[in-house]
Amino acid sequence: MVQTSARLLALLSLLQVRREWTGQELADRLEVTPRTIRRDVDKLRSLGYPVEAAPGVAGGYRLSAGGELPPLLLDDAEAVAVAVGLRTAASGTIAGIEETSVRALAKLEQVLPSRLRRRVSALSSATSAFSFQGPRIDADVLAAIAAACRDATRLEFAYVARDDKATRRHIEPVAVVYSGHRWYLVAFDLNRDDWRTFRLDRVKGRVREAGRGRRRTVPGGDPAAYVQQQLGRRAWDEDAIRGRVRLAVCAEDASRRIPARYATVEPDGDEACIVSTRGSWSSEFLVWMAMLDVPMQVLDPPELVDAARSLVTRLAAAA
Repeated sequence: MVQTSARLLALLSLLQVRREWTGQELADRLEVTPRTIRRDVDKLRSLGYPVEAAPGVAGGYRLSAGGELPPLLLDDAEAVAVAVGLRTAASGTIAGIEETSVRALAKLEQVLPSRLRRRVSALSSATSAFSFQGPRIDADVLAAIAAACRDATRLEFAYVARDDKATRRHIEPVAVVYSGHRWYLVAFDLNRDDWRTFRLDRVKGRVREAGRGRRRTVPGGDPAAYVQQQLGRRAWDEDAIRGRVRLAVCAEDASRRIPARYATVEPDGDEACIVSTRGSWSSEFLVWMAMLDVPMQVLDPPELVDAARSLVTRLAAAA
């Protein structure tokens, strides 16, 4: 009975890892016969887990959505990754997810073995981040689009472009990419017969499934690299109001500490450089530059200079 129970848990864990398995694949992973897999699947169904089966040579098993969430079986590394990810999400850019992340983290840390709690605490205490006041996206929209990427499902949604023009898009999604500031969707636009990147904060209203799509590969094979290339090609936003500061450090040293996808670094003599944002400036840009801990002069635009003075005044009052 113990061996059978352990095998059922292992089978349930495998069904959670991948969307669909053939009976032979499951049998090979668990070192049993396909007949045993069929019996174990029937036992999982009797326990209330909605395991679907497709007949035939190309058929297989998959765990479909049910009325209750089945137990998630995580190994040590997965449990630590989820806990750290939840702590990060509590201050993230996805609207409405902070409180939910805190509740989920409390449940997870309650059942973590002490050795894993120590690892999570060590990671959390040794790392820190500051948030950007960038656009926030709806968690349900992100989840729906990510699921469509996984399942190769076509989508339709309303989209507002940079010129505020609203359009209806019919796409085959491939991947969701987070730039560190914004969320992007890489997809093949069926109406335009070409690849496109979409800012998820500009997706408006409900995202609708539109049938089965093709499983495509993004040009170059790397969705993150593709988005970075497209952003660089557009210079982020054509009408962006860029911020510039002068740092009292050579361009070579500054370039090692400033990601090129966020800002450009140009020499200004041997011991100084000019840093310019690739997109519109924000107050976080000031904090980011200040955290480099080198002498800094804010150049333009005038609004950025005013924001710097206001920040200095607030910090002086707090000291």
